Amino acid sequence: MSSMRAGLYVSEKKVVVGEVDKPLLKQGEALIKVSYAGICGTDMMIYFGRHPRAKAPLAMGHEFAGVIEDINGDCSFAIGDRVVIEPTLSCGTCEACTSGQYHVCKTLKLIGIDHHGGFAEYAAVPLRRLHQIPEGLSAAHASLAEPLAVAVHTVRRSDLKVGDNLVILGGGPIGLLIGLVAKQAGANQVIVSDISPYRLNKAKELGFIALDAKEENVNEKVAALTDRVGADIVFEVAGSPATARQMTDLIKIQGQIVVVSVFKQPPVVDLAAMHFKEISLTTTRCYSRGDFEKAIRLMANGIIDVSQVISHQLSLEQIAEGFELMENPDVSLKILIQP
Repeated sequence: MSSMRAGLYVSEKKVVVGEVDKPLLKQGEALIKVSYAGICGTDMMIYFGRHPRAKAPLAMGHEFAGVIEDINGDCSFAIGDRVVIEPTLSCGTCEACTSGQYHVCKTLKLIGIDHHGGFAEYAAVPLRRLHQIPEGLSAAHASLAEPLAVAVHTVRRSDLKVGDNLVILGGGPIGLLIGLVAKQAGANQVIVSDISPYRLNKAKELGFIALDAKEENVNEKVAALTDRVGADIVFEVAGSPATARQMTDLIKIQGQIVVVSVFKQPPVVDLAAMHFKEISLTTTRCYSRGDFEKAIRLMANGIIDVSQVISHQLSLEQIAEGFELMENPDVSLKILIQP
């Protein structure tokens, strides 16, 4: 069996470049030569040793694009096609799967978490999880289809109406992409709250109102910006106990909170405030195939420019540096690894 180079999570806060077996294709899979793979918040959770399913040694990376090198099975793709990977692995038999909602499969797994992913020279991917990269869309940008699909799904799950005022708690890549999608869907004011000057500056560059949660009274600022009414929708994307407590303060009567974060510990939420304001609470997980296809179209048609959230492009040999950079939100946003 031949080997390949991979960036491997081996223990808490340790990622190294090593050799692993090159994937052998099962029926219904394609071998992808990886072009770019993005480091995301879930990868950081694995890196810190906090993910319950990820086991070392593991080539992480579930946001990636590449070129088909081999195919085992019948499909509409051909060797040499450029593709982006939808990394969800569903059982196909539970109620969610049989009703067309495989993204909330009872036993959902992901490439790059439960199996080797995109931080490697090659990856084996089910044929049904491949999407063609349109002509004119770079592989680097296409690799962000996964986080953009999260944003598309999040906005679609919300009750956003044209002219609504939004607050996004958390100015990381997902939060900023939600803001860009929401603007396209007709949002009026998009207010982003964060504690990183670097990410707040990026929010301003994207045309959002940026509030420094360390230096400003975010509750008072949002009240002033919304004529003392409050936000129509609050998107919680920071995953911190502070924002979980704060989200009910920022929302208007009968407004909507959309929780995007996966909290490491159950947070404290003011249910009394939700009761008295008749606040609606919506959660969101992953994306559907339709969301993924929409994300690709938004990039290919130039409607969403994902280059604005890419802070670094590094080689596979620099993967440890990439994870160290991601530890500091004041110097990084979306980091792409190029195997």
